Amino acid sequence: MGETEKNTNKLLTFLCDVVRGAAIGVAFIIPGFSGGTVAAILGIYEKLVGAISDLFKHFGKSFLTLLPIALGMLLGIAALILPIQWGLAHYPIPTTTLFVGLAFGGLPSVLEKMKGGEKKAGHIAALLLPLVFAAALSFLPHAEETDLFSLDVWGYLLLVLIGIVGSCALVVPGISGSMLLLIFGYYNPIVRLVTDSLLKGVQVGTCILVLACLCVGIVIGFFAISHLMKFLLSRFPKGTYFAIFGFILGSVPAVYASVIRETGKILFENPWYWVVAVVLFLVGCAVSFALYYFSKRKKPA
Repeated sequence: MGETEKNTNKLLTFLCDVVRGAAIGVAFIIPGFSGGTVAAILGIYEKLVGAISDLFKHFGKSFLTLLPIALGMLLGIAALILPIQWGLAHYPIPTTTLFVGLAFGGLPSVLEKMKGGEKKAGHIAALLLPLVFAAALSFLPHAEETDLFSLDVWGYLLLVLIGIVGSCALVVPGISGSMLLLIFGYYNPIVRLVTDSLLKGVQVGTCILVLACLCVGIVIGFFAISHLMKFLLSRFPKGTYFAIFGFILGSVPAVYASVIRETGKILFENPWYWVVAVVLFLVGCAVSFALYYFSKRKKPA
């Protein structure tokens, strides 16, 4: 392989990881969806968890692995938080169905990890328990929304804990950080803090302090949960992927239930509404399968 072709492949891999990172970042915005789910279905879950847990041990290599993913996450959130919030408010089912299509199109990458060997009762339990848990999350009652502009010292410390909980969205497939934030009453206030206050220059100092506390918690949770998932993947790889598959399947009804619960919109009489939903589902399937196919084709034989 020539030097030019190698450089081209590296650039394509970098750009694909940026796109994957954007999809992971956008998963933060969809209640019921998980960035870890997107990472798993796009075939970069083990790479992401390994890079996070080894960041201090192999900083250079881990940094280069995480750079395009983190860049994509930032770009995805910054570019799409307002359009997606608008889509969820006005066309919740088609908007959600796009991401469900993204999940289904990438399932072959997870099923591939579950193949081979004897299927044990523990594997079935590892699939069913996370499935039920993920689906049940959307039916838990939501706490009263928190006023982020009138927090005391304990309120800011609690934000660090909320950030740790929210980090589950990136590391544990099927556990939606946005769903957990909804349950605890923090999701909508945080979204409004960014879209209605920070971007408009209102109480910027408070906004930055709130986001800084959340980021501290997210970083702590990142490393703690990544070490746990790396251990499980190394010791119980097949059982862990059965659990991941269960989390993903359980998150599908959860994301619809969550969106319907938040918007109060279920059915629309216009048939084009459902045509668009089907088209977006197919688009999501095609995008995630194309990324999976590309990453599989690039693996050494």
